[in-house]
Amino acid sequence: MEFLQMNHISKQFGNVTANKDVTLSIKKGEIHALLGENGAGKSTLMNILYGMYRQTEGEIYLDGKKLNLSSPQKAISNGIGMVHQHFMLIPAQSVIENVVLGLKDNKTVLDLKSAAAKLKKLAETFHMEINPWEKVSNLSIGEQQRVEILKALFRGARLLILDEPTAVLTPQEAEALFDVLRKLKIEGCTIIFISHKLKEIMAVCDACTVLRKGETIKTIWVKDIVDTRELAELMVGKTVELTIKKEKTEVGKPVLILQNVSYQNKKKVQVLKDISFQVHEGEILGVCGVDGNGQSELIHCITGIKQASKGIIMINGTDTTREKSRKIMSRGVAHIPEDRQKYGIVQEMSIKENMILMSYLHKPLSRFGFLQSKNIENYTKRICDEFEIKAQNTDEKIMNLSGGNQQKVVVGRELSRNPKLLIAVHPDRGLDIGAAKYIQREIINTKKKGGGVLLVSSELDELMDLTDRIMVIYHGQIIETVSTEKTSLKELGELMMGIKNNVEEKNA
Repeated sequence: MEFLQMNHISKQFGNVTANKDVTLSIKKGEIHALLGENGAGKSTLMNILYGMYRQTEGEIYLDGKKLNLSSPQKAISNGIGMVHQHFMLIPAQSVIENVVLGLKDNKTVLDLKSAAAKLKKLAETFHMEINPWEKVSNLSIGEQQRVEILKALFRGARLLILDEPTAVLTPQEAEALFDVLRKLKIEGCTIIFISHKLKEIMAVCDACTVLRKGETIKTIWVKDIVDTRELAELMVGKTVELTIKKEKTEVGKPVLILQNVSYQNKKKVQVLKDISFQVHEGEILGVCGVDGNGQSELIHCITGIKQASKGIIMINGTDTTREKSRKIMSRGVAHIPEDRQKYGIVQEMSIKENMILMSYLHKPLSRFGFLQSKNIENYTKRICDEFEIKAQNTDEKIMNLSGGNQQKVVVGRELSRNPKLLIAVHPDRGLDIGAAKYIQREIINTKKKGGGVLLVSSELDELMDLTDRIMVIYHGQIIETVSTEKTSLKELGELMMGIKNNVEEKNA
């Protein structure tokens, strides 16, 4: 008997069909991957299972019991837990306070000591060492993820949904997570594993269900899959070229120079300390580090979102240290931000309006101060076609698109500007393999055209495939810059965790 059965699930949002007659069957103690392109309906299906949406049609059974999941609380009470890609933790509170938050107790005051003992025992069972009294703000990203998993288990989760669980983990942290998942499986926990990383699916999952355009395409046992290419083709419905050809180009003059740049936040914390580096024409310089080590602040200082407290930033020969973002962008700079919701798109605007945010004053989109509607429509359609942005029309509000398609709008808009300097932060995070590879090739094309690229990514495979050099940032400092050809994933992972090896300096 199947542990989870989602039978003939359909979901309509107005005229849009997100899921159409989807069937998902999972056995008890199985690690089951859910795979599909952006907009394929994965998130909608899981949000239905977690009680955030109500299905238009279909039935859900868990362990033989028909479920009526009208809220996340209902899902939790039925043994369904979900760990979101963006953690739902309060940094200022302790681990145990986060775990018990919202739980009801017969006592007026919740017994934190007893709860902490229960949590510690649970953590030991699944080989997840954690201090219940440690503040979440003091934990690494990998440790925070453990807290999220333990929180779900503490609340009685028998079915655990993991949404892109390795997106921000080092290779070492990802391997530790896989060990935890295997232990959970042995103990009878059932896991739904949502990921675009095909190698991970092959490594840790038992079975995989592929969705395409809101419909179930196939469920396949992982042991029967020949290689990742087979999975990729099932997902997109066509042959996918997975190999990225990194061509050597002639390196020219610097397009970005940082000299002893520091940044102090509002709390007087020194987030960046004496950062110095250069990005040249025809070069891709990578930046890696565990999230929270200063990458965001570094990019914000370069792009004018924040101002450096010390040092000089030069872009294309001009001192831009004190300039505002729009002025900096006018100097041939394109920016794919980490947080597209905050810095990349305007939710209430249409796709068309978002697409011209950086270029509406320029020909052929504007003439004598008047917007050229036909040219704008053609421009938007061209980018939508090139980047396979799935939408009803160009007038559709961008807030109605999936997260992946919103990201494609930002990436398409910025890359289409032919920048002299491209600053790309996790440009393909959350994108399916086909879209990710297309964007990676476009980044390489920027380099081939003579542009310089600063690429921030937690995907070490991506950095190894695309970059010429990689800078590792740790506690607000560049602790090592290495040649991509002369380093390894293991070495990078260790540097990201602050384990500095005797690596020869390989700065260009």
